[in-house]
Amino acid sequence: MRKVLVLAASIVALHATGALAQVSTTGDPAAAQSGASSGQGRSDGAPRLADPAVPSDIIVTAKRLDAARSSIQPSLGATSYTITNDTIQALPGGDNQQFNQIILQLPGVVQDGFGQFHVRDDHNNLQYRINGTILPEGIAVFGQTLSPRIIDRFSLLTGALPAQYGLRTAGIIDITTKSGLFNNGGSASIYGGSHDMIEPSIEYGGHSGDTNFFVSGDYRHNNLGIENVDSSRTALHDKTDQFQAFTYLDHTIDANNRVSFVGGYSNQYFQIPNPHGVQPDGTYTVGNQTNFLSNTLNERQLEKTAFGQVAFLHNDGPLSYQASAFARYSTLRYRPDLLGELLFNGQAQQAYKKDFTFGGQVDAAYILNDSNTLRGGVVITRDRGTSNTNTYVFALDANGNQAGQPIRFVDNSGQTEVTESVYLQDEFKILPVLTFNVGGRFDHYSGYRSEQQFSPRANLVYHDNGTTVHLGYARYFSPPPFELVATTSIAPLVGTSGAPVTTLNTTPFAERQHYIDVGIQQKLGSAFTIGVDGYLRYSKNLIDEGQFGAPIVLTPFNYFRGRIHGVEANASYAAHGLLAYANFAYSKAQGKNITSSQFDFDPDDLAYIQNHYIYLDHDQTYTASGGVSYTLQDGALKGLKLGADALYGSGLRADGDVPNGRALADYAQVNLTASYHLAHPGIGIRLDIINVGDHVYEIRDGSGVGVGAPQYGLRRGFFVGLSKDL
Repeated sequence: MRKVLVLAASIVALHATGALAQVSTTGDPAAAQSGASSGQGRSDGAPRLADPAVPSDIIVTAKRLDAARSSIQPSLGATSYTITNDTIQALPGGDNQQFNQIILQLPGVVQDGFGQFHVRDDHNNLQYRINGTILPEGIAVFGQTLSPRIIDRFSLLTGALPAQYGLRTAGIIDITTKSGLFNNGGSASIYGGSHDMIEPSIEYGGHSGDTNFFVSGDYRHNNLGIENVDSSRTALHDKTDQFQAFTYLDHTIDANNRVSFVGGYSNQYFQIPNPHGVQPDGTYTVGNQTNFLSNTLNERQLEKTAFGQVAFLHNDGPLSYQASAFARYSTLRYRPDLLGELLFNGQAQQAYKKDFTFGGQVDAAYILNDSNTLRGGVVITRDRGTSNTNTYVFALDANGNQAGQPIRFVDNSGQTEVTESVYLQDEFKILPVLTFNVGGRFDHYSGYRSEQQFSPRANLVYHDNGTTVHLGYARYFSPPPFELVATTSIAPLVGTSGAPVTTLNTTPFAERQHYIDVGIQQKLGSAFTIGVDGYLRYSKNLIDEGQFGAPIVLTPFNYFRGRIHGVEANASYAAHGLLAYANFAYSKAQGKNITSSQFDFDPDDLAYIQNHYIYLDHDQTYTASGGVSYTLQDGALKGLKLGADALYGSGLRADGDVPNGRALADYAQVNLTASYHLAHPGIGIRLDIINVGDHVYEIRDGSGVGVGAPQYGLRRGFFVGLSKDL
């Protein structure tokens, strides 16, 4: 605990030229967006912590239409944290790092392996939105589909969400993309360094008349694509090659109407890292071979994702609406080392999963009078998933010994899910300083199961003289992630080396939650802001996910009962070129009685968990983050930016005397950065040091409910980047 206090006291930061602070909405979305889009305000009306060198008239799209879009889907009463592109550039790594590393700097976000992160101790349950339109979920485990280069700003919304947000409710990651408006130009860059890292990239935006566009692309190669399985500096068999591309296009039809398109593609290849110097235990033999050095294993995974969105925005008088169509296609292919996996595990599986989702979304807001604004909408999606697997196992005799050479089972299956959602709510200004937002939504899905729920929502927000207080209640309904539900039949594997210990395999249920959130934010003068937020959640059929088997595919399962609570605190400061933030969070998450996907678990664990609450494997009691940035205000090096950020965790859970009964050792990672841009001839340079102290720490030790392998944090790395304005 002393380390937490030292870190929280010593790491105060908000990176230069950006905002990283809690936002409690005021109930006046149009005014809020007007400030935020100009780079001079936050959605609570307080000054936004932005670099004064950035022209305030460079905005994502036409200010009035952007304000209208935000007024359709405000975050009234939710807890909101915002990061701008300028903040991203000031972070160590800038926009050369992956998106999840940036999100880890927000309050209450916990680091995990495979590039995962957890918001308020939920495993996943996240929804991404791009310019207000939902981005359907994909299968990808390691890959980051969205590059930070596309982001003008993004917000993490959590807590008691208004009725327009549903199905995925732990956090809404709401991204506003770059558009090229008022900015014909771009940059080309090269970034690289330790771990054989090389990352060339290009981005360009512009406008012609009433049409704006922005495109970006990057390629990433290194020798540390997935977290290392041991503490060595150099991972064994861990190369990755990743390509990402993005396009944005919008056209303003007239003063009241705009049409836009967003599209993206990623193609990512990963080697699965190997442990050093391990041999099979000799249980299995293929031909006459029983030995196989783990160093030579050759397991690989390929992930591809493509998405597209078309949106029409209308704003005229009291009515604003946005109608969108969206689609996402994703595939995951796991290529095993057949011989090695058979000798080590008694089974090997080739897996190919494909998922295609498309749907439509309409959101509208109508200003009824000075006191009431009505909002409503509908979302319909259709999701088709297929799974093709070839499983190689050994037949076993009556004594459980190998009987013959490997045999193959083919299992090809598919399923379709349809989801319908509708919501309606009223933003009621009781007093000029007091807003009551009340509504409800109805969700229904039909796929592997068919379930439904009506979910009421209510938020009360007080805002006056720099003080914002919110109190909210939300009823949530979250179906299991359709694209991840296990479809492999286990019946044919009975009597083989691939047979599970138990054959019970109940299909996962939707999670149903009661969620209460209360928070306060206070501005002290023009430079300093502090906030505290607390939450309490009770769940039936709490959804968790685990990695079972060799293919790195997460599988959802349910705890019949779940209880989660926590507190977050944050502070930010901005004055005289110094900008800073610090975040601290406490949380506790427990579940009881696993009621689905039981075949994946040890029978002794199932028996214990049936009658006892245990910590969730991704629970982390204490989390902190922070950073500091200073921009030189004058002199020969005016504009030089120096900064640091840090991350602290008290450790995820691992098995002890009981499942998930102990926490791993705590850790802290500190990163440094320096960047400078020469306006003429338009060249930028940056230097980054990641994990300055070369601190060796475990993210996972390979034990825990649903945990598949040990994983270690990134060792110290030195990186340099060069960019040229176009």
